[in-house]
Amino acid sequence: MTSDAPLVIEAISSSHDRKNFSCGTPALDNYIRQQARQDIKRRISRVFVARSHDHPRTILGYYTLSSLSIDLGAIPVESARKLPRHPIPAALLGRLTVDENARGTGVGKMLLMDAITRTLTVSSEIAIYAMVADAIDAEAGGFYRQYGFLPLSRDSQRLFLPLKSIQVTG
Repeated sequence: MTSDAPLVIEAISSSHDRKNFSCGTPALDNYIRQQARQDIKRRISRVFVARSHDHPRTILGYYTLSSLSIDLGAIPVESARKLPRHPIPAALLGRLTVDENARGTGVGKMLLMDAITRTLTVSSEIAIYAMVADAIDAEAGGFYRQYGFLPLSRDSQRLFLPLKSIQVTG
C-alpha cells in the first residue's frame, strides 16, 4: 500500500480476500479466515476491514466491535467514583490488527479512529460509557495507551477509554 492511496473502511463482506490476510499472529489470522463470518451471523460481533481504493479485495487490517458490560469493580476507583453501582455499558474493540504488508502506514491508527467514531455515533442512540480494548500483548497495549486508553486493572491487558474524555471538534 502506498501512503497516498485512499483508505476505505467498511463492513467485511464475501468480496474481501480473508484467506490471504496475515498479520503474523495466528489467533488473529485464524479469526478473520475462519471465525469472523460465524460471529457476524450469530450477531456476536461486527467486523470492519480497511482496504485501499485501488485493491477492493485486499484486507489491509481489521477490527471487531461488540457490546460489553463492565463490572464497576473492574474500573479504577478514580473513574468509578461518580458511576452508578451496577454494570457499566461499553463497546468492546475485541481485535484490531494490520496485515504485515501494511505495517507502518497508519492503517492501525485509522482503524482505531474509525472504531471510536462508530462507537461515538452509536452512543448518541444507546448508552455507552467507554470503549474497551483487549490488547493481545504489551506492544498492542502501548498502542492503545498512546491514544488515551487506561488499564482496567493492573494485571490485565484490557484497557478502556471513557467516551467523555474524547473531545469532538467540528
